[in-house]
Amino acid sequence: LKLFIFEPEVKQTDRPAILFFNGGSFKKNPKSPVQFQHQANYFASKGMVAICVDYRNGSDKDFLPTQAITDVKSAIRWVRRNSSELGVDPNKIVVCGSSAGGYVTISSIMFKDLNDESEYSNQSIDHIPNLLIIFAAGMDGVDIMRRRYPQLLENATKLSPIHNMKKCLPRTLWICGTADDFYAQNLDFITQMRDKGNDITFKTFEGMEHGFFNYGTHQNKYFHKTRMEMEEYLHSFNVIS
Repeated sequence: LKLFIFEPEVKQTDRPAILFFNGGSFKKNPKSPVQFQHQANYFASKGMVAICVDYRNGSDKDFLPTQAITDVKSAIRWVRRNSSELGVDPNKIVVCGSSAGGYVTISSIMFKDLNDESEYSNQSIDHIPNLLIIFAAGMDGVDIMRRRYPQLLENATKLSPIHNMKKCLPRTLWICGTADDFYAQNLDFITQMRDKGNDITFKTFEGMEHGFFNYGTHQNKYFHKTRMEMEEYLHSFNVIS
């Protein structure tokens, strides 16, 4: 577990922090934390301590998604435990996850029994972020395990957010293109989770595909648009000025 930290130029205390969990992590040749480096640079310029998290992924021997889920918890707990040294307000922790990174961040909140080895997990420290941002993520754990991790299929419903609806999420901004393969599933998940009392803002982009927001695609038009959505959302809760 590695954390790449983007420091704001102005040194202050009690700054908000945002942790990014990239997508594509279940592949044998996974994406890297570089996916969110441009967003991280931008939010660091806005005074946030921005962190791209290099969590366990498909390139690691005997990798299972449960390891990635526990890494999310460990990363958040580490930031809170070291908030004084980092100059971070432990009550202003934002988590952003895309695709597989969105699945593991949502799962880290929904499935409290999953924790890393005790020496790393610091279970006495809260692992729930104060705000959450998701970019189009698969919420059907049964489908994920069937396709990629059949050894977990027997317990897949216990690792499937869409099979375990409850009030548990912090305030959440969810971004998805209407042409994304996960769009219908995300809409269903959000609708049911709202019915359970979760506060989820759903922003859709007409005709946009999976990963449309990434830097370097669509001449960066949607990179800028989604970054603006994130900024406005964080501003609405006084996370950034």
